[in-house]
Amino acid sequence: MNEKASPTGFDPKSYPPVLVMVDAALFTFHEGRLLVLLVKRSNHPDMGKWSLPGGFVDPEHDISLEDAAQRKLREKTGVVPPYVEQLMTIGNRDRDKRGWSLTVCYTALIAHQKCAPGIDTVSDARWVGIDEIDDVELAFDHRDVIAQARERLKQKALYSIVPAYALPEKFTLPELQRIHEVLIGKALQKKSFRRRIQQADLLLDTGLKRQEAGRPAVLYKMRARSGRFTFVRNLEE
Repeated sequence: MNEKASPTGFDPKSYPPVLVMVDAALFTFHEGRLLVLLVKRSNHPDMGKWSLPGGFVDPEHDISLEDAAQRKLREKTGVVPPYVEQLMTIGNRDRDKRGWSLTVCYTALIAHQKCAPGIDTVSDARWVGIDEIDDVELAFDHRDVIAQARERLKQKALYSIVPAYALPEKFTLPELQRIHEVLIGKALQKKSFRRRIQQADLLLDTGLKRQEAGRPAVLYKMRARSGRFTFVRNLEE
């Protein structure tokens, strides 16, 4: 054993190898639909199938798991989301044909306008509607990951304004309510929704307006750190 390389006497080669990966379920909202970002696999296993952007952790360069997830997103899609949130960890001997593996999964929302031009230039990356995902041949256990991420977004929509990350930087209250309704899966009472948002003081009035349905609508943007705010009662109540 090389004591200089391992001063504690620990030899990692004496333990069975485990493949450590990260995957990212990145969502956006466009033309009234919730979309998830997929990439086509160019290598085995599952070559030719669609998958979530991800890959192996690089112990020499990745500072953290989150750093690894952000790196794989940049490398495979060119997308840099405003945040990523750890979703779940899956590990077993059957999910990957290359060996016993675990993946740490992340999820995030991003505005379509911020990344659409970049995605359009990547031939093996595309946005897929959640309503179409059952018809897509997915690699590994990524269908389960997407389902878990979708449920997490529903909970976020009930208790926070995290869904605003899927909107342009400046948005209207009807747009914010609509993305919440899509994620929750039901209509929300307009007056109650606006009262809860305004009472929490989570948005900044930009002083700008956009013409909507015959009348000008105020354009807002998120306050700093408002994505971390949690309502005591969910927005359905």
